[in-house]
Amino acid sequence: MTIVALFGAGGKMGMRLGRNLAGSRFETRHVEVSPAGRERVKAAFGVDCIEAAAALDGADVVVLAVPDTAVGTVAREIVPGLKPGTIVVILDAAAPYAGHLPERTDITYFVTHPCHPPIFNDETDPAAKADHFGGIAAKQHIVNALMQGPEAHYALGEEVARAIWAPVMRSHRITVEQMAILEPGLSETVCATLLDAMREAMEEAIARGVPREAARDFLLGHLNILAAVTFEQVQGVFSDACNKAIVFGKDTILKPDWKRLFEPEEIRDSVRRIT
Repeated sequence: MTIVALFGAGGKMGMRLGRNLAGSRFETRHVEVSPAGRERVKAAFGVDCIEAAAALDGADVVVLAVPDTAVGTVAREIVPGLKPGTIVVILDAAAPYAGHLPERTDITYFVTHPCHPPIFNDETDPAAKADHFGGIAAKQHIVNALMQGPEAHYALGEEVARAIWAPVMRSHRITVEQMAILEPGLSETVCATLLDAMREAMEEAIARGVPREAARDFLLGHLNILAAVTFEQVQGVFSDACNKAIVFGKDTILKPDWKRLFEPEEIRDSVRRIT
């Protein structure tokens, strides 16, 4: 039996992962410092959380389901006592990329992150359609990076990743640096920012007299077809008028040098701000 020590087991992410691990082949040891979190684990899984030392004794894999800002602190507390060959799984590239993991050459650092269920999907079950985050009923893709450790450890790390993010479709192997480009670079600094701007634009249309429900329906409907064409989910082209509007919109809304956000130093600065 492969033993997984789950740190932060009673938190929002820890509870998600704990539910999926409960249905896997892994033996899970739950670690949670807050009384409320311990109660949540007990109520959900019928097991008691244990102290960190007991959870780590003989553990093959350690999953850090803790906030990005706490990953470095928790890792510095537990990594010195891990047995050689232990796989430490981190759920985001931020802390590893920022250099917050302690140096120890005889353990493995494996980084994994969900892509979340895609907006273009074949889900028909209501539970899956309502699972926007993933890890419950909707299928999603994931990304993984073997930051350090023997190549043979990638398979077990990926197996754990597929279990905690299940149900999983494609599992992509990338580097930690590439994962940092994807998040916070692509997904948060760019995508979340532009989506927030879209929401602000919708509110502006509402403030200028468009009924709220009409504005929301119009925006989300157009977002669906515009995204489908832009990302080649369907074969199609924009109208000449739409293409002209895009050129004007980019010149008006975006700074000419906005792609500098993907320069290595910009990514490092972004990671440092959130860790």
